[in-house]
Amino acid sequence: MGWLWAIIVGFVLGLIAKAVIPGKQHSPLWLTTIFGMIGAAVGNAVARAAGVAETRGIDWSRHIFQIVAAIIIVAIGDMAYMALWGNKKRQRERA
Repeated sequence: MGWLWAIIVGFVLGLIAKAVIPGKQHSPLWLTTIFGMIGAAVGNAVARAAGVAETRGIDWSRHIFQIVAAIIIVAIGDMAYMALWGNKKRQRERA
């Protein structure tokens, strides 16, 4: 069940990150989900290091760290995706 929650949270965080980042992102949905999962893990680690990983009630600070990490990772990941695969797709479209 843990993996299912990780995929769901990664999917949601990835979509939120894509909505916040200006412009069009070209990475596929499956990759955005992976970036969101990584963002959740990084956000949890930062929250733990800041001492706010577990609080009473809803862990708003941990969720904010997760969203910020997901935004950064999706932005960097999309740039890397376009650098690696973007030119190949453009060449195929021109041919």
